Amino acid sequence: MTIESVLDTVALILVLVGALLCLTATIGLLRWPDVPSRLHAATKPQVLGVLLIVVAIALSQRTWEAVAFGIPIILIQFATAPLAAHMVGRAAYRNRTTDEKNLYVDELQHRTEQPGSTGAQSRPES
Repeated sequence: MTIESVLDTVALILVLVGALLCLTATIGLLRWPDVPSRLHAATKPQVLGVLLIVVAIALSQRTWEAVAFGIPIILIQFATAPLAAHMVGRAAYRNRTTDEKNLYVDELQHRTEQPGSTGAQSRPES
């Protein structure tokens, strides 16, 4: 068994696991009922799945160009996915589309109820 066949097998396994993680992220978005659960499904397995697929591509290509092309993809994914999830979660909280009875700690409540806060105007009462 040569090193090329071992690297190809590892790349194949990484692509398969990455694709399964991306699939579970999609299923989580469709099946989970509330915004925080969906955000968890959209960020955690999806980012790890993309990371595994990019590493598999770099392993299968075996060039520095593939590694150099994959590094910005991974960095952008790590930077944008949590930020986008945070902004979607904040918007869902302000629009009252979260299931508030399931929030254990409401860390934003004091910010939206203070006089002069912009949160009170953007979070109408139900």
